[in-house]
Amino acid sequence: AIEGTFHFETYISLSCHNCPDVVQAMNMMAVINPNITHVMIDGALYQDEVKAREIMSVPTIYLNGEPFGAGRMELDEILLKIDTGAAAREAKKLETVAPYDVLVVGGGPAGASAAIYAARKGIRTGIVAERFGGQVMDTLAIENFISVQETEGPKLVAAFEEHVKSYNVDIMNLQRAVSLSEPGKDGNINNDLIELKLESGATLKSKVVILATGARWRELNVPGEKEYRGKGVAYCPHCDGPLFKGKPVAVVGGGNSGVEAAIDLAGFVAHVTLFQFDTVLKADAVLQKKLRSLTNVTIITSAQTTEITGDGTKMNGLTYTDRVTGESKHLALDAVFVQIGLLPNSDWLKGTLNLSKFGEIEINHHNATSLPGVFAAGDVTTTPYKQIIIAMGEGAKAALGSFDYLIRQ
Repeated sequence: AIEGTFHFETYISLSCHNCPDVVQAMNMMAVINPNITHVMIDGALYQDEVKAREIMSVPTIYLNGEPFGAGRMELDEILLKIDTGAAAREAKKLETVAPYDVLVVGGGPAGASAAIYAARKGIRTGIVAERFGGQVMDTLAIENFISVQETEGPKLVAAFEEHVKSYNVDIMNLQRAVSLSEPGKDGNINNDLIELKLESGATLKSKVVILATGARWRELNVPGEKEYRGKGVAYCPHCDGPLFKGKPVAVVGGGNSGVEAAIDLAGFVAHVTLFQFDTVLKADAVLQKKLRSLTNVTIITSAQTTEITGDGTKMNGLTYTDRVTGESKHLALDAVFVQIGLLPNSDWLKGTLNLSKFGEIEINHHNATSLPGVFAAGDVTTTPYKQIIIAMGEGAKAALGSFDYLIRQ
């Protein structure tokens, strides 16, 4: 029913685990609507085209010759961008939704688990997520999920969603939460209900809320990082690495993620320089041994990244300070992959409930927060060890804690 002419072009790499879903969504749209066409371009094969358009991350989407989006996009996200009235219609629809017994915020492993455990208690349950699956959608190989020897993030997320949908759970995807109010505060009409305000303008109400908003890649927060994101600054070596075949790149971070990224990239780039802030690498010994065996890898420790440099259209190097000598140095590069850990998605909750000095939601052994009726689970909390299987267990705990809280009110 969407009117207009839409010609999409999607640049991909064959090793990108996010690209297939974007391409399939575009293809489906093109099959259904004759006014929509789609071309997929393998960036590794069409280097001249990639260079001319200064494409440095995949998937990168063009619409009618202009940049449309980059990174993983679900079909619903694409439709929201081209159907301009969709967001307002959805917000109006959500305003009429009846209050929930339990409302889960976040669609990752913790959120999915919490929704399932709550729904199994026979209580009215909803789950609202900015992106169902969360960070797991960006995870390639998963080999430590007990009982499943090997799987991939998108495949596991599909299983999560199928399981949640098997219960009577309202799933509200592509909705970003912006504020949370305590029962009886902020002018609530229903004093026993918590209000969750969404970026779309809608407000959802619930007796109990479970926060499972997860975490995101930690940024360097240095000049040039934001300016050149997608133009040489990247966070997914599996996705964007092939675009820099035969070129010099860097990895910032000496933990498991950073060392694994360096090993992966060394297989096809000209040279990898790994920068570590500390005096030693923090990765597992077996990974360090593998890294040091590679001839096209340089390891620089005691290095503090101070700037990402560029020519205005793409990055061209990295400036760092030698923490031993205090000397500032610059290295010419075509790309830098940032692998320095995670940040909890809790910025919108500052001043609402207790957060740790790292921004994590503080919880007790029942997963209750400092705010009555609000529970939390997963990577956004103070629970140590950010793992999928731990997040799922914590989601179950939060749901059981929520049910216990409800029956005692």
